[in-house]
Amino acid sequence: MDREKRKPVAAADVFLAALCVAGAAACAVLRGWEGVANALTFAIDLIAQIAPIMLVSMLMAAYVQVLAPYDRVSKWLGRESGLRGLVIAAAAGAIIPGGPWISFPLVLTLAVAGADIGALVAFLSAWAVIPISRLLVWEMPFLGGEFVLLRMIVSLPIPILAGLIARRIPLAVDPPGRAMARVRDG
Repeated sequence: MDREKRKPVAAADVFLAALCVAGAAACAVLRGWEGVANALTFAIDLIAQIAPIMLVSMLMAAYVQVLAPYDRVSKWLGRESGLRGLVIAAAAGAIIPGGPWISFPLVLTLAVAGADIGALVAFLSAWAVIPISRLLVWEMPFLGGEFVLLRMIVSLPIPILAGLIARRIPLAVDPPGRAMARVRDG
């Protein structure tokens, strides 16, 4: 494999590997080899539960990436989309149901399809701060409509502000998905 095609090992990868080794060592010291075996069994069970969800999410993201026309996504969510792009991204983030299995692959897909960093931040901020499904299913029954309405009104500008700030911060690295787009485009 050519040197320039090989991906360098990221510091985060090394840190996570070291964390796993330290966790296994701590487990062995504190709980013995039975504790290590129990942890591995738990990890395998967790992987078995999560793998199908991840597979479906990644397939969905891949299909959207192939079907999403770059020029339209770039027009509606790219840097030139201005405030309108941030509002659209925030609205989409607020209405997308589900957890990170849905939203993160979708954000990666939008990045590859031409969305700028501000729209991606606005999308994820709205998904985290003002998710409509969580407001209706959890917050409204537990906290009441008046509180939820107040929280919603106060939280509405957060994704837009986050997107505007993200557009002003120069990145030293590519936004998510840009490297994938280069691979896809040749």
